Amino acid sequence: MTAPRLEAEAIKTPRLDLLPLLVAHAEEMARVLSDPALHTFIGGTPDTPEALRSRYERMTAGSPDPAVTWLNWVIRLRGEECLTGTVQATVSGAGAELAWVVGTPWQGRGIATEAAQGLVAWLERQAVPAVLAHVRPGHRASAAVATAAGLTPTDEWYDGEIRWLRTR
Repeated sequence: MTAPRLEAEAIKTPRLDLLPLLVAHAEEMARVLSDPALHTFIGGTPDTPEALRSRYERMTAGSPDPAVTWLNWVIRLRGEECLTGTVQATVSGAGAELAWVVGTPWQGRGIATEAAQGLVAWLERQAVPAVLAHVRPGHRASAAVATAAGLTPTDEWYDGEIRWLRTR
């Protein structure tokens, strides 16, 4: 099945603007993602602005696989006029795989939930047939985000994480 050819576009939710990722976001996002504790679940270590700029250049260039589309957004908290994290969707013919991360200072405020819900609603308007995410066992915050976005856990595992799924 061929993936729908989508392009990230701005998505508004009640408190957030999901803005298509730009290389220019790297400097501010390096600060947002700088807490080493954040990387306990997402892996790795905080990137420098230069390393993040390089990563964003690759991401915005798009997937080298023509059957896959990479869609990436930064999360802007409108009331504070700052970036707080990212959401992404990797789209193929089978559907979209979601991921989200919110910087430590903004966690616990429903930002990831609102961003994921906004992204899932947008993907449904694009007729994406299924949405999935992978959640590490015991990561209650990510499980709550997935649940709020309408995903349910399956019996399938991938790379030590539980596959969560929402179908049309």
